[in-house]
Amino acid sequence: MTKPKVFITRRWTESVEAKLRELYDVTLNENDRPLTADEFKSALQNYDAVCPTVCDSFPAEVLSVENKRCKILGNFGVGYNHIDIEAAKANGLIVTNTPNVLTQSTADIAMTLLLMTARRGAEGDRLVRAKKWQGWCPTSMLSSNVTGATLGLIGFGRIGQAMARKAHHGFDMNIIYFNPSQVDEYVIQDLKAKRCETVAELLAQADFVSLHCPAGAKTKHLINAQTLKLMKSTAHLINTARGDIVDSQALIDALKTKQIAGAGLDVYENEPHIHDGFLELDNVQLLPHLGSATLETRTAMGEKVLANLAAYFAGETLPDKVC
Repeated sequence: MTKPKVFITRRWTESVEAKLRELYDVTLNENDRPLTADEFKSALQNYDAVCPTVCDSFPAEVLSVENKRCKILGNFGVGYNHIDIEAAKANGLIVTNTPNVLTQSTADIAMTLLLMTARRGAEGDRLVRAKKWQGWCPTSMLSSNVTGATLGLIGFGRIGQAMARKAHHGFDMNIIYFNPSQVDEYVIQDLKAKRCETVAELLAQADFVSLHCPAGAKTKHLINAQTLKLMKSTAHLINTARGDIVDSQALIDALKTKQIAGAGLDVYENEPHIHDGFLELDNVQLLPHLGSATLETRTAMGEKVLANLAAYFAGETLPDKVC
């Protein structure tokens, strides 16, 4: 029996790629380079399944290519704002994602960035490496307390709650949150969390603001020049969600003028092309989209895609269907 043809847009972990080779007539992106829109169109025309990642753009122009063979996009990632979902529906394409398996690793990175920006971690590392450290001094590189501070989470789903647990039970942080939908009462009780009625209310109270909301038209530039003015001058912003939730230029201006104390970013607008303004600032911590970047998590994400592909080709219910 002929194996289904599957196209993988970027390299995955070795164990998952081995299973792909066993199960499918698979084509890998051997050089692991970013692919072009024309290459994505060709893949849609020549493969039964295409498996993009969060760094691959599938707008309507790509998805509407003629003579498509592909019927399923097995997305490697929980977020899917890089895929035009309405266009996928219109073109008869199924889209799946990989929820639940990257919660803890992404929450770990959010907490890492919180600690880094609070305690000026990257700045201190650069100082030592440049051989400019003059030794201990009572007023050298003063920073912000984490223990006992107030953490405000915009978006309080799986990842936001996981970060809140680390912050509350690990660092005795006070938890406030904004979430459009109701949160289970046992979660609120466990974290002694307080719900804010508006984003503005949360921004005014939090010492650290961490973003965990989905990307989309409603959240694009949610953090902008106006909302940044609502934050405390001693506050820090953490973003491990999606880059376009934050207006980059507005954040750069706020950091440059010390309107807020600092920021920790793992995601960016137009990544991997980072606004040069961030590179000139000491009070921003920059990571290269490491949220899910552990061997265990990336392997589990690949296994999720395999499960969705297996269900599709067997004619069974897909475990993680987006559309």
